[in-house]
Amino acid sequence: MTKSMEQIHRVKELQLQQLGPYQIAKEVGMDPKTVRKYMEQEDFSPKPPSTEQRASKLDPYKATIETWLTKDERNRYKQRHTAKRVYDRLLQLRPEFDCSYLTVVRYVREVRKQQKLGKNGFLELRWHPGEAQADFGECDVILNGVLTTCRYLVVSFPQSNAAFVQCFHGETAECLCQGLMDIFHHVGGVPKRLVLDNATGAGRRIGETVRLTQLFQRFQSHFGFEVTFCNPASGHEKGNVENKVGYVRRNYFVPLPSAPSLLEWNTDLLRMCDLDNLREHYKKDVPICELFEADRQALLPLPRLPFEACRYEHVKTNGYGKFVLDGKHTYSSSPMYAEQEIVVRVGAHFIEPLDEAGDPISRHNRQFGSERTDTVDWLTMLDSLIAKPGGWKNSVMRSQMSYDVRDYMDDLDRSGLRQALRMVKELSEQYGLDVAVTSLQEAIVRRRADGLSVNTAVIAARIAGYGLDTAATPGPDMRLYDDALLPVPTGGF
Repeated sequence: MTKSMEQIHRVKELQLQQLGPYQIAKEVGMDPKTVRKYMEQEDFSPKPPSTEQRASKLDPYKATIETWLTKDERNRYKQRHTAKRVYDRLLQLRPEFDCSYLTVVRYVREVRKQQKLGKNGFLELRWHPGEAQADFGECDVILNGVLTTCRYLVVSFPQSNAAFVQCFHGETAECLCQGLMDIFHHVGGVPKRLVLDNATGAGRRIGETVRLTQLFQRFQSHFGFEVTFCNPASGHEKGNVENKVGYVRRNYFVPLPSAPSLLEWNTDLLRMCDLDNLREHYKKDVPICELFEADRQALLPLPRLPFEACRYEHVKTNGYGKFVLDGKHTYSSSPMYAEQEIVVRVGAHFIEPLDEAGDPISRHNRQFGSERTDTVDWLTMLDSLIAKPGGWKNSVMRSQMSYDVRDYMDDLDRSGLRQALRMVKELSEQYGLDVAVTSLQEAIVRRRADGLSVNTAVIAARIAGYGLDTAATPGPDMRLYDDALLPVPTGGF
């Protein structure tokens, strides 16, 4: 029987406390062989779900049970709910309740285990090498010419006052884990302990209990660090990173930075952090980078296997092969997958619907925010247009093309249109859609008649390799060959 991630997570936590497999087995109620298996496991990346989990009959009542048990923490120990009392109250208050007593017992045990985990997470205000704090801030960045509101993750090391930053569109568990992972790899190790002030991306706080998301549990188990959460309204418990959030906003985001994408901006941010850490510590009169070496020496080693900071979701596509995430953001898979259930990989930066083999059907920039969006992968739309070229004039893709391309494509017959669309698809797969469309436009403007396919392919290669406006490199001086090969003139003429 597969153990729950909560149990496995507890095994890894106890392993960090140097407990052996038999001690852990006694603590969590597992077989020692099972405990040893999870202690040796290195890879906790989420795996694509093979089957959907069956819903529990207790699901509609779990929130009520959690509320009762949370309120119990303020009551005397002998005046708290037992599992039997929870079961009896549900029978009295909910006439439709038909779950078994053992189901209620198991869930009450799980909730209390989570409450116990939440109470273990307070840290003395003494900072040693290898301990880090993390928090999010908000900023504006100009991305590809568009003013965009972003969230930036700051990870600071109070012992040295070193800090590292990564930027995202949101504060989801995927963003938190991706940002932490990128920073861990940049500094070459994993902090022994990470302090967070709330569970925005790591989970959800219910009273004094923090219920971690499954992705963050996997991430923590994979990298092997401890995590603690500040008390409510106790931001002073991680004042170092809170000050760093303001420092980063004033020094890294003024004036407004401009970048082609967040991935490129994040690379620049890590370089800026390394340069900033060359300055002297505000108290110790020693460069921060030298103090950070003590932190670096205390870091845990990076795991041998990579981690995928993502989650997998089952979604249903509509008649166009599109699906919706987060209730408002629409993405395309492919018309071939219309009216089907597919699995989608959700990461910090990208959304990827997967085919039956687990390979991406398309790839989209992940959308955030409250406004509705509709993101289309044009390559998957090309497949549909090639099969049904009659839909070209009413397609969304046509509306995105320049007037030169529209006019040319509109004048083609069905066979010619299919051939042109197939050419765009082939060039897109080789050079990208932007290069394919630009080269088609250039070929039409420069030579509308014969040889369009050949001309477009040559122009695409030129754009991808050198750029259209790059001057040709000068060839060899042909006079050298004249001197070597032509006979030397003789006198008498």
